[in-house]
Amino acid sequence: MQMGRDIELEENPRKGGLRTMPFIIVNESFERVASYGLQTNMIIYLMTFYQMSAATGASILGIWTALSNGLAIVGAIISDSYLGRFRAVAIGSIFTLVGMIILWLTAMIPQLKPLPCPQFQHICNGATAVQLVILFSSFGFMSVGAGFVRPCSIIFGADQFEKKENTENQRLVDSYFNWYYASIGISTIFAVTIIVYIQDRYGWQVGFGIPVILMFFSVSMFLIGYPLYIKVKAKESLLIGLLQAAVAASKKRHTSLPLTDCDDCYHRPLESAVLEPLNDFRCLNRACMIQDPQRDLNPDGSASNPWSLCSVEQVESLKALLRVLPMWTSGIMIFVTTSQFSFSVLQTKTMDRHMFPQFEIPAASFSMFMIIALTIWITFYDRVLVPLLSKYIGLARGLSPIIRMGIGLIVSCVSMALSAITESIRRQRAIEEGHNDDPSALVNMSAMWFVPQYALLGVAEAAHAVGQIEFFYSLLPKSMSSIASAMYTIGTAMSSLVGSLLVSGVDWLTSTRGKTSWLSSNINRGHLDYYFWLLAFLSLLNFLYFLVVCRYYEPGNDRSCRLPHESEEQQCDYRLLTEY
Repeated sequence: MQMGRDIELEENPRKGGLRTMPFIIVNESFERVASYGLQTNMIIYLMTFYQMSAATGASILGIWTALSNGLAIVGAIISDSYLGRFRAVAIGSIFTLVGMIILWLTAMIPQLKPLPCPQFQHICNGATAVQLVILFSSFGFMSVGAGFVRPCSIIFGADQFEKKENTENQRLVDSYFNWYYASIGISTIFAVTIIVYIQDRYGWQVGFGIPVILMFFSVSMFLIGYPLYIKVKAKESLLIGLLQAAVAASKKRHTSLPLTDCDDCYHRPLESAVLEPLNDFRCLNRACMIQDPQRDLNPDGSASNPWSLCSVEQVESLKALLRVLPMWTSGIMIFVTTSQFSFSVLQTKTMDRHMFPQFEIPAASFSMFMIIALTIWITFYDRVLVPLLSKYIGLARGLSPIIRMGIGLIVSCVSMALSAITESIRRQRAIEEGHNDDPSALVNMSAMWFVPQYALLGVAEAAHAVGQIEFFYSLLPKSMSSIASAMYTIGTAMSSLVGSLLVSGVDWLTSTRGKTSWLSSNINRGHLDYYFWLLAFLSLLNFLYFLVVCRYYEPGNDRSCRLPHESEEQQCDYRLLTEY
């Protein structure tokens, strides 16, 4: 996340290149397997051994996910500005390993978790403060680790191909990205199938121990490759520059702006390609306005205090970020719907999960159907739908990003409605079979009923996420390309937090006056179907909000926009109306 491409490398012809890829890809793959292998089944562990309710467990897992994704921005800033990417990935991997070891110890040492609840006893002793601190510290270590590893690992791999004398660099980078994302997909499927199966079949001591071993190999492999890596030196982060622009504008909020155009009023470094600020978000122009050249500028023309005077380019970058925020907010709800796996695990655990007479799918492994559907949709869209649209309708690049985002929002709404209908049928059968007070009893209903809703969620996420990133990428300046991807990460973090607050709020509101909560741990007495109908309704409202937001965008050609597959001089698909 740096300004421009003028990065400083450790010059050594024997470093970098394909020889470093096994160390980097294996590190990230093992980290994903270990992390996702723990998260998928965690709701069962919290409810079984820490006597947490379904709502409390889901809220805690939502906060954990939000923290892991949100810290990615902090990790990126620290990496770019202070540590460098190699140190960031190494430190993050070690933090993740420590967190996993602590979590594994909670399964190994009986004193680190509450005593088992005696049979036929409805009220059990909850976890002590010390036990919760140890549990939450493991989550904290893993969140900090993810915050360093995930935003830096993929870029650190791309750094290994920064040698300008190699004419095949671009082809190698493309190949690296393909292998990197393929490894993530394979790792995720492995985590939600094999690791979850081990946890269900052999218990938590083995189920948590395997990820610890994998993470140990992840750290070891990454550190073994140390002599081979090209290491980009840390320098100022672009995000720091955006923050400086916001602070400078706030400091000068009472300063009057010039009434007419003034070439000498604004700070423009010699290398800057932006000459003067635009009129939209005009209040931010104060950040780059020179009040006293003797005080504000150094002899070489640079700002004496970058937190009081910024360049025009920094201000315009901040404006570009503000322009895409309305569309970014419309995408939060879709990730709230895709983060409801904790309750889905409780549902499928009460149903017949046999695919074959001798093979039963673990309850937490049903999310693999979402991953499979996501992969199939991306492949179908790229290899089949885009060529057909190009040939018969003339859409050479396929559907526009906004249309794809809209499709994702509608499909997610349908998925939540289908989830509500399916849960209503499951609950009704459980009651008819006399399982009102036994949430662990098996219902005479196949868990394959849940496959369509998982598949729809996979299609929704694939359509919306890819469209959203491409849309951001088209509106943000070239120097902010990495921000387009970072905004996706921030969106998932925000949605996890919103989902956690929503769960807590619904649980509190629906359990007042002694009533059974919709999100009761006994899902046969609760009403998960009502909760899914609420999510479907909120998703519909969000889609209507999305349509309103779209009115602020129109086809056009904006010099601040660009598409990733277009040259600089070509036009963009969309631009934000400058006055609203």
